[in-house]
Amino acid sequence: MAGGSSIEVAALKRRMGRVGVWNSTLGGESAAFERDAAAEVEDLGFGTLWVGETPMGKEALVHSAILLGGTRRMMIATGIASVWGRDATAAANGANALAEAFDGRFLLGLGVSHAPAVAARGHDYRRPVSEMRAYLDAMDATEYSGPLPEPAPRVLAALRTKMLELAAQRTHGAHPYFVTPEHTARARATLGPDPVLAPEQTVLLDADPERARQTARQFTTRYLALPNYANNLRDLGWDDKDLANGGSDALVDAIVAWGDPEKIVERVRAHHDAGADHVCIQPLAATSSEMLEHLRVLAPLLL
Repeated sequence: MAGGSSIEVAALKRRMGRVGVWNSTLGGESAAFERDAAAEVEDLGFGTLWVGETPMGKEALVHSAILLGGTRRMMIATGIASVWGRDATAAANGANALAEAFDGRFLLGLGVSHAPAVAARGHDYRRPVSEMRAYLDAMDATEYSGPLPEPAPRVLAALRTKMLELAAQRTHGAHPYFVTPEHTARARATLGPDPVLAPEQTVLLDADPERARQTARQFTTRYLALPNYANNLRDLGWDDKDLANGGSDALVDAIVAWGDPEKIVERVRAHHDAGADHVCIQPLAATSSEMLEHLRVLAPLLL
């Protein structure tokens, strides 16, 4: 599969919707809870629900099937399925089976992950762009014998120029994570006008600056320890002082949109203005129930 045709990409953008949800808590819940929660996210009006993958959590395609089984219209996307978690044939066949079974509502987000997670799977992290290109070659060479009205669309977890270029050339677009509207503008310039650009935006409903930054810094600390994210931020002009100790106030504020609902809407709008087709918000919440509470507040304003 090379980059999707303009007609395919335009249809995918419409189906994804302008705003979606990236969740980090549902994977720890029972399948029954997840199905009910996904149905509520759909009823709130969000177009796509994104699910992550870790070596300790639910396998990404199985997890997607659970969520697809609880919904009727909303797309379910992996954000991301690690290329180290299954070989390319399994990824291609699994994605196509989900696409056929659930009326084209599955979006396969692929990524090279990060060195610690790759090591936990028993692999060596190396040459991420070359590895991704070879993986896509192998997926494209896979012969799928099941019924398939339309192959599952793909996007890549892409932050920097070479991976963004690969996303534009070989898939339907890019899904950057832990980014700012400034990165979105750069990503759009690299991708060109047509491919899907679907950045993640972490949000926090808390208008108290000290408390909000303390909560947000617990989130940023984890990701700033990963070179992929730190180097991407350096490319955007942030220096080592900004990256230290969980991030400067300015960096924390740039990564996590905190405050009242209107502030969060403003940040989502900034991504759209910078060229995003779809923004998936990730509420910082201690529990899945709290995440749903935040989405109930935000949905009427965002949608």
